[in-house]
Amino acid sequence: MKILVTGANGQLGSEIRKLSLKNKYYKWIFSGSKELDLSDLYNLENELSKINPAIIINCAGHTDVDKAESEPELSDLLNHQSVALISKWSHTNNCKLVHISTDYVFDGNSFEALSEEAQAKPVNTYGTTKLAGERACLQNNPNAIIIRTSWVFSSFGNNFVKTMVRLMQERDILNVVNDQIGSPTYAGDIAEIIMVILNHEKWKPGLYNFSNEGKTSWYQFAIAIQEISGFDCEICAVSSKSYPAPAKRPAFSLLDKSKIKREYGIEVTHYNVGLIKCLELLKSNKKVFKINKAFKK
Repeated sequence: MKILVTGANGQLGSEIRKLSLKNKYYKWIFSGSKELDLSDLYNLENELSKINPAIIINCAGHTDVDKAESEPELSDLLNHQSVALISKWSHTNNCKLVHISTDYVFDGNSFEALSEEAQAKPVNTYGTTKLAGERACLQNNPNAIIIRTSWVFSSFGNNFVKTMVRLMQERDILNVVNDQIGSPTYAGDIAEIIMVILNHEKWKPGLYNFSNEGKTSWYQFAIAIQEISGFDCEICAVSSKSYPAPAKRPAFSLLDKSKIKREYGIEVTHYNVGLIKCLELLKSNKKVFKINKAFKK
């Protein structure tokens, strides 16, 4: 069975590539933007027909939240229009589709964990285009599976954990916002969940939330990174108003995982479990961990 993974060089795509080595009964095709340009809709359809996968895992998209504000057309092309085409092609060609979405489809005004049925009302271009992609996907392919996730980190790519590790080694004092609440998610755990879905005896289409367990702020997450890594940098909690960004972020985006737990019988681990794994992998990279500190577990 042939599986196409788009966005293969990103955090999730890279984690899926690692797991593919243990799932050799599938024929894996990993495509980055050079191999499969999602912005070229005409050729995209042709390329999908050439590859002719039985399953598509769509990890690609315009994921730079701030840059999306100045590139709304590109963001819509990558997060919405390409998803519309992929979902239509997959439905027409009897191809299963797993599409990755985001907690940024919400406005952040909730005080309780958000279920799949919660009202989506994005506050930035990234969230707006991702929501449009979700709706196009479900409309064009009712048999698709969409996974919303949040605050993704990994030893691959660019993310909050790697940024904090770098800054904690470069600075004596670090300011981190404490008024945005959510749950960090280890990309390796998302990859594992996708494997559970692929290997499950029954395909269960629909919209699912998945993140690691644990409710935290970016500040508290930074403290966890510091405690595990053993850095001495002083971390100060500040308001997000102190660091205005081009894109507004939802203040609260904790996800309710009840549906995916129930439908696939999975146990969701705390984000600290994935964080320890991630930091262990990063510490082996001397370009990332430049300071020889005691690594706490």
